[in-house]
Amino acid sequence: QVQLVESGGGLVQPGGSLRLSCAASGFTLDYYAIGWFRQAPGKEREGVSCMSRSNINTYYTDSVKGRFTISRDNAKNTVYLQMNSLKPDDTAVYYCAAVPSPPGNSVQDMCVMTATYYDMAYWGKGTLVTVSS
Repeated sequence: QVQLVESGGGLVQPGGSLRLSCAASGFTLDYYAIGWFRQAPGKEREGVSCMSRSNINTYYTDSVKGRFTISRDNAKNTVYLQMNSLKPDDTAVYYCAAVPSPPGNSVQDMCVMTATYYDMAYWGKGTLVTVSS
């Protein structure tokens, strides 16, 4: 059974850090492009950061550049999102996704399109991140 399980969310003060984890089971992450997405109340899901199968190419949405880092540990079949200098606008439910056939011509394309066309990926159920003082 294909499954992705996120963890690491919680309440953090502005300026703080969190590391999200996404453990995969039932399949091997090596063969998939991966991504982190978020959805705030009343807003559409957006691609936060994505990584190609090869790990060479990454994409970050402008609002998180320089603050967030995506990574994966294939030996642990796990994806991570290190989030530093958190802001209240980062408050959202964060989802990880594994994309077997990345759409588009770039990691950015994949990230944007996967956020809209959910059927393109396997999804976790999400973890809530709240940034507040």
